[in-house]
Amino acid sequence: MKGEIKFSLVYRDMWQSSGKYVPRVDQLVEVAPAIIDMGCFDRVETNGGAFEQVNLLFGENPNVAVRKWTAPFHKAGIQTHMLERGLNALRMNPVPADVRELMFKVKKKQGTDIARSFCGLNDHRNLKLSVEYAKKGGMISQVALSITNSPVHTVEYYMGIVDKVVEYGADEICLKDMAGIGRPNFLAQLTSQIKKKYPHIKVQYHGHTGPGFSPASMLEVARAGADYLDVAVEPLSWGKVHPDVITIREMMKADGFKVKDLNMDAYMEVRRLTQKFIDDFLGYWINPSNAKMSSLLVGCGLPGGMMGSMMADLKGFQGAINATERAHGRPEMSLDTLMVKLFQEVEYVWPRLGYPPLVTPFSQYVKNTALMNLLNTLNGKPRWTTIDKDTWGMILGKMGKLPGELAPEIVELAKEKGLEFYTGDPQDPYPDELPKFRQMMKEEGWDEGEDQEELFEFAMHERQYRDYRSGIAKQRFNTELEDLKKKAGAPITVVRPVVEMPEFDVKEYADRYPHAVPLQAPAKGKLMWEYDVVDNSAAPIAGTAVKAGEPAGYVQTAYGMEEIIPAVDGRIVAVLGKQGKEVVKGEIVAFVEK
Repeated sequence: MKGEIKFSLVYRDMWQSSGKYVPRVDQLVEVAPAIIDMGCFDRVETNGGAFEQVNLLFGENPNVAVRKWTAPFHKAGIQTHMLERGLNALRMNPVPADVRELMFKVKKKQGTDIARSFCGLNDHRNLKLSVEYAKKGGMISQVALSITNSPVHTVEYYMGIVDKVVEYGADEICLKDMAGIGRPNFLAQLTSQIKKKYPHIKVQYHGHTGPGFSPASMLEVARAGADYLDVAVEPLSWGKVHPDVITIREMMKADGFKVKDLNMDAYMEVRRLTQKFIDDFLGYWINPSNAKMSSLLVGCGLPGGMMGSMMADLKGFQGAINATERAHGRPEMSLDTLMVKLFQEVEYVWPRLGYPPLVTPFSQYVKNTALMNLLNTLNGKPRWTTIDKDTWGMILGKMGKLPGELAPEIVELAKEKGLEFYTGDPQDPYPDELPKFRQMMKEEGWDEGEDQEELFEFAMHERQYRDYRSGIAKQRFNTELEDLKKKAGAPITVVRPVVEMPEFDVKEYADRYPHAVPLQAPAKGKLMWEYDVVDNSAAPIAGTAVKAGEPAGYVQTAYGMEEIIPAVDGRIVAVLGKQGKEVVKGEIVAFVEK
């Protein structure tokens, strides 16, 4: 008999890889006893990553959610762990060191045992403070290696990172195979090297199932000495998320590993409750394609968790691209054709941008650049015409060192734009900010909260926290849910306020912004808003910001108000038609400034 292999349930990741929201805290507390009764889990991933922001988007307090969600597992003796992004902590952009330090203190007090820390670029400098702060806060420090498959991502490359983070004091290593494209034999070699050099270090494997390698990878890393495997439960297992615990447990048992018993009655209860949460409201945001595996992901290496947002982007671009195709006498493209073209462009872009591991936020940067390249080349423009500022930050080294070399044309383009490359510590440009946020909380009359958890949340997610405190987030969520239920034919439970319709002159704006990117009307109707991201006083909800895939405005239709979703970050600067003019679905109704 081989040694014991232990399982960790990634219930949080199951949801966030499949949709925009997670269950509410009352639902999470409801399912916790059944997860515990399954009896096969030593760990549960409960929070981190986007979990905080998702709760704020609900209009709920994430601090309350974390405390209530982790409590039953602690009582049962099951460890809980969170995911954080190193320099970016729990958001998509760099976080000051004092806010990062407070995060670990707060999360430990809230009941989180293990801090899983990763850097999307695998830059050990971004992980040093995570290790030190996690241990200082009383947490187990688990460093996650962002796994991918490229000529530069060798076993030697990853062992160099392991050596550094072990030196910093890391207790465990996670192989974070976020796209599931790590080859099984490679992962086994890496696991073996880690266990051979550092036998006291626990190794945990986290692999998504999208391209299909993960069951084989799990078997190979277990044989090589891994201690924990991340798994999921129906109805959100397989697809582009994680393998199901039943299959993996049986596979390990058949191979001679010792595994804990699995209570199938409890499994079915978790399954039932999870489906209940989906039927309640979460299913309205889940893209059906996330339930399917796809070998197409092997080549592009994109993580399955971002497929939903990527398909939304492609739908946003499809009308504009097909308008160009028609203008040039070419046949229109289906969504599947566009998807394949995007995957091919990602394969072209990725090595030229230095092989950043395709994980948040760098997967989005590579995908966005590929998407804009695709749009520009179809319009007869050269590649690299449009690169957003965040991607430039990655290119210039402001977020860490890229694993590979930049292509000469990218370096030359940076020089042409007068941009300078940065080689210093990525943390240095971001001074401490807690005193500033503490003062702002005093001015607002807000309490810093138990263990300063409200101060932390405000400093980490200022805009979303303000929206939560004002009630705007709850209003926005209810409005969005109402719209989706309406489209699905479900009863309407929230009444939308009546708003006044402004007038617009399309020619005036089109002349003013000749390089704008067109958007499409989602349905026949009349445009109700001009939405300016820079000065968003005209926003449907004041104080919100527009990003790709987020609502930018509304169209009044016979069925109610329909959202306008920009395909790229920017601002809507024009609309087609004046007040009262009906807009046919598919007709250009707005422009987003590049």
